[in-house]
Amino acid sequence: MQPDRLPTLTELGLPGVRLQPPAGEAAAWDTLRAFLGGGGRDYRRGMSSPLSAPEACSRLSAHLAFGSISMRSVHQATELAIEHTADRELAYGLRGFSSRLRWHCHFMQKLEDQPDIEWRNVARSLDGLRPGDGGPWGVEAQGRFDAWCEGRTGYPMIDACMRQLCATGWLNFRMRAMLVSFAAYHLWLHWRAPGLFLARQFLDFEPGIHWSQMQMQSGTTGINTLRIYSPAKQARDHDPLGEYVRRWVPEFGTAAYPDPIVDEKAALQHAKDALYGQRSSSTARAEADAIQDKHGSRKSGLPSTTQRRPRQKMPDPGQGVLF
Repeated sequence: MQPDRLPTLTELGLPGVRLQPPAGEAAAWDTLRAFLGGGGRDYRRGMSSPLSAPEACSRLSAHLAFGSISMRSVHQATELAIEHTADRELAYGLRGFSSRLRWHCHFMQKLEDQPDIEWRNVARSLDGLRPGDGGPWGVEAQGRFDAWCEGRTGYPMIDACMRQLCATGWLNFRMRAMLVSFAAYHLWLHWRAPGLFLARQFLDFEPGIHWSQMQMQSGTTGINTLRIYSPAKQARDHDPLGEYVRRWVPEFGTAAYPDPIVDEKAALQHAKDALYGQRSSSTARAEADAIQDKHGSRKSGLPSTTQRRPRQKMPDPGQGVLF
């Protein structure tokens, strides 16, 4: 007797499953070999644009997050590839990738050192500054948040990035940072709810990196420069022909596309006045010094990613090392 056919997700009233990249250790190693063997040549040039990043980036982040390949394996294989390749462009790209691996571990260590960065501001002097920080937000803030989550803010580059992320589970780093910046400054939302929404979309969600970046891009660490991304500038720089926007926001330019939900100039002026005003207080400056001592990357000894470092002699291989 043949067993009954299993019902589909649609028949069960559940949402469909988006396409997933190949999983498992073998797929992780295949991905790494392809990147080290030539795919990483355009890493530095192509990683910022959502058009080129899917091919220029390593696409190992989900494998690292799920543990199908170890950070040690990726780092050591990358260093060997740099050492043995005669392709100078590839070596240049892989050095940039190697520095990102160090940043990966640096940010994960932040959460290890201070677990509460997942739910409260690093700079406590900023507590309560935005809606949603310490209590529920109102109808207006909820409307802005919903529009952001659904990719219907009226800012086409923002909406295109959010729609790609929700459809595929992946987005390049610069566009992720732009989404967070827009929620934090243009929409003036506390980072916790946007952070939870994004965490549920990312196939490569890694708590240490994610919550550190949510706070950095929202300006609540007390020590990092405020990074306010202009969606229009990002579109000019990384999608000059509008190809990406047309792909993900096909109704852009028609009556079906909404007007911008906030006035950019007024929203950013409000955000800057509030944050810079708060940072200028003596209490905030003293707090920033303490935060820098604990979390500042330069004082922790992490090498600069903007300068070439002299190659160091590798330790004796008798003892396994990460860096």
